Amino acid sequence: MGRLGKAMAFICEADHPATVALKAAAESGSERGIAKARKLFLKVKPGDRRAALTMLAD
Repeated sequence: MGRLGKAMAFICEADHPATVALKAAAESGSERGIAKARKLFLKVKPGDRRAALTMLAD
């Protein structure tokens, strides 16, 4: 989740709600934080989601 948060910060912005939630979930590791981060990540535009996941694959 930490790497995905960094990719989202590059693609969207560091203060985007999904980026903030991903970074917080990576730090805390709590089930609640992870669920919130996943929910917000799925609300991101499909193109931005694909770009972030592609950055992880490289």
